[in-house]
Formats: sequence, C-alpha cells, structure tokens
Amino acid sequence: MVESDHRLADAKAMPIEQVVNLLGIQGLARAGHELVGPCPSCGGRDRFGVNLRKGVFLCRRCDAKGGNIDLVMLTMGMEFKAALGWLVGPSQELSAEERRKREKRAEQNRLVNEARAARERQDAIRMAREIWADGKPAEGTAVREYLSRRGIAQDLLPVMPKCIRFAPALPFTVKSEKGWKVIHTGPAMLAAVQGPDGMLSAVHRTWIDLDRPNGKAVVTDPATGEVQPSKKVIGSKKGGAIRLSGNAHQAEVMVMGEGIETTLSAMVSGVDAGAMFWAGVDLGNMAGRRRTRGEGVKFAGLPDLEDDEAFLPPACVTRLVYVMDGDSEPRLTRAKLLAGLRRAMLKRPGLKGQIASAPQGLDLNDVLMGKAHG
Repeated sequence: MVESDHRLADAKAMPIEQVVNLLGIQGLARAGHELVGPCPSCGGRDRFGVNLRKGVFLCRRCDAKGGNIDLVMLTMGMEFKAALGWLVGPSQELSAEERRKREKRAEQNRLVNEARAARERQDAIRMAREIWADGKPAEGTAVREYLSRRGIAQDLLPVMPKCIRFAPALPFTVKSEKGWKVIHTGPAMLAAVQGPDGMLSAVHRTWIDLDRPNGKAVVTDPATGEVQPSKKVIGSKKGGAIRLSGNAHQAEVMVMGEGIETTLSAMVSGVDAGAMFWAGVDLGNMAGRRRTRGEGVKFAGLPDLEDDEAFLPPACVTRLVYVMDGDSEPRLTRAKLLAGLRRAMLKRPGLKGQIASAPQGLDLNDVLMGKAHG
C-alpha cells in the first residue's frame, strides 16, 4: 500500500470512536477521555483502552496498539490492505481536484479533533484541580490507616508526603447513556500528579474501605455488575509523576515505581536515602511510546523518540532507577521499562539507568508486607 493512496488520509481523519462503533466493539466504558474495557483480541476486563483525544488504542496485555487502521486489523483479523478497504472503501482513481477536496476535508477533521481534544484535556485538568483543592490533610485520616494496611506504618513514614490528601466522600462516576453517573461515594486517598513544570496536571484517586483487609474499596456498577478499578486518574498524567519525596532541583538519584504503594515501599526500606522517590502513575507513562514493528522488536525495549511528552527526570538526576513489579508479564514489562530508561538516557546525556526487580509474582509492597513468592 503506497503512501500516496488518498484513503490513508481519510482513514486517519476519522474519529477513533466512530471506528469503535463501526466495528461494534462491546463492553467499553468511558473513563475521562478514554474508552476502557476488554480487548477485542485477548479479552480481559479493563486491559484495553482507546484514547479519544489522540485517536489511538493500547492493550496492556497483548501490547496491541495503533490507530484506526490498526484497530480494524486487530478486531477483524485483516491485513493492512483489507482493513483499509473495510474502513474507507476500495481504491479508485481520483482527479486532482477531488484529491484536494479530500485532503482539505481530512485537514479540517484533524483540526476539529485536535481542538476537541484540547478542550477535553483542559476540562479534565480543571476538574482534577478542583478535587485536589477540596481535599484535606491526610494525617489522622483513613489514608494513614490504609497505608498501614499496606505495610507502610507511621513509624516507617512519620511524615505524610505533601502530595497526598484525603477526600472524605468522593463520588465514583462511570459513563452511562445519559452521561456520567455516580455509583459510589466514599473516602479516598488523593495524590497530586505534577507535570514537568511542577504544576498539578492530574489527581490519582484510591477509594478506601477500612472494613476490607487491604483497605481498598470494591466498587460495583449496579447496572452491569462489573467490579470497577478502585484506583482512577483524572486530568493529564502524561510526562507527570507523583512526587512523594525529594528535591527536584538537587537530588541526583531518582527511584520510581509504577504505583504509590510500590514507591513508598522502596522509600521506607531505607535504600538510597538521599534519593527522590516519585511514582510514575502507570507503566505506560514511565515507558512512553515504544517501537514495536519489525521482527524481534516487540520485546527489545526501543523507545519512540518522537514521543515528546514521555516522562523524563529532572536535569539534576544522574541515576534513574525503575522498580519492576514481579506480578506482571515479565518480558513485556521489562521491555517497557527499558524503553523509558533508554529514552531518558538519550535525552539526558550522562544519565545512568537501572531496573530493580521485585521477586517473581510479587510487587515491592508485597515484599514489604512479608508475602511469600507466589
């Protein structure tokens, strides 16, 4: 398929939500600017996400990702040429005038999509800042007990990080046909996600239920019976981090885990006492986009250097340590972390990168709580 085929521009200009609807993909629920649910290829519950702002999708399990044509290929089991024809029709010769019209329409669609995505992003950031502003100091609240349940007792963490707050009654919302609906209201731990400029760009929320052994709430959508994730992010997390400790202008070592509990577990363990400990929010944010096309490339850990929004440590950092959880697929997890480290080392000459792995089947918080290998 040659790049001059006019249908490529037509296919890329289509809103990806329209492609989802055309394909009849079922079970996806709106979560902010994403559709989340089972992967049309490998199934699951919430491992598959469609980013409506950027027009891309990603499965955290089978690592399928891409844009509109890739989504057709994944769902329909087609090769590229057949998928393109399915999406925008058969190839045909176009006059120069018709080609200009199509290119103009595609550009107009692109600008409309980008403007809508920018508005949605700003709305999400505004909502995140409102939630954060309404939060209360976390000390002496259910947050302290929740962290203790996770092995992070007060004697290990005597001072609560400033980036953590408490919401006594935070609504848990899901998308419905009539808009957003509240399916649960309860206490939650809030964590500020700060962008590279230090400004709050998102809020990570963990709903708490101290009647449960691990302290995490179990939230079920009454309309579908589906159990929802107890942790959600609102705002723009790309390139940001939860700054649990350390001076962003002085510390030379950064230790970063994917989640709050993992990173706090590393922090209270006493290793690298002078380091910054930041949580990366999720693996995709730590890794950024990767190169995956080509034989042997999927697990090679090669960064896509055109991803200018991927996380980078502050300029003062000379050693970046990524904590690798042992309870996820090891080859793919390591490939993603390697891509993130390699990008950072290329962008920050002189930086050294390292992966610190938890035992197989466990994350670092499991180790802190003394769980056995499983």
